[in-house]
Amino acid sequence: MDLLTLDHFAGCVNETFHAALNDGDIEFVLVEARSIGAAAPGQARAPFSLLFRNGAALLFPQQIYRMRHPRVGDVGIFLVPIAREREGFLYQAIFN
Repeated sequence: MDLLTLDHFAGCVNETFHAALNDGDIEFVLVEARSIGAAAPGQARAPFSLLFRNGAALLFPQQIYRMRHPRVGDVGIFLVPIAREREGFLYQAIFN
């Protein structure tokens, strides 16, 4: 796959990504995909941030999750838990 960019995810907001964890499948909904600045000279891509929500009562650890989505494909994304909301936990991924 090509280097992931914001364009890969921008059309997937409010869609579900499936992550493999142990022998199970976890659903994460992409709730935000946004730019966090312009590409610096020599930088391969402009940095961007993704926010995912998971509705489980259990907090999942920060780690690389193998995520699947029909348009994006099968990719490893490093997720970091950043907040708890009424609907579940928020996880962020930063690409720079």
